[in-house]
Amino acid sequence: MWKATLSLLLLSAALPAQEAEIRKAESAWAAAVQGRDFAALEAMYADELIYAHSSGVVESKRQYMDRIRQGLQRYDDVKHESVRVVLHGDTAIAHCFLRMRGKSNERSFDDHLMMMHVWVKRAGAWKLAAHQTTKLAD
Repeated sequence: MWKATLSLLLLSAALPAQEAEIRKAESAWAAAVQGRDFAALEAMYADELIYAHSSGVVESKRQYMDRIRQGLQRYDDVKHESVRVVLHGDTAIAHCFLRMRGKSNERSFDDHLMMMHVWVKRAGAWKLAAHQTTKLAD
């Protein structure tokens, strides 16, 4: 009985630390896309990334990275308004509200969005496996 109780206590102590890791990963993602830090994004994104834009366009990691390298997708400002993290073992869901400004295919955007990120832990590091945004009315 005491071993089960100790295990639950240790697990519950680890959960806030993992949530903090995901919040840090969200901040790192925002900084990397704004700073056009391609190396950080390559390392952060899972190879099987599904990147679904609010426009309905869905891209693979390679397609998305090619677009941002070519300047076809650019984020000038990314501001998280709120982040809710739910953990499921080595998977975490980050549900966020945010404001994004930039350009897509030479067209400026200034969007208020709801965003869902799916993070998976691999070899001790959190990788972004899925991104989905939905435009919200201002």
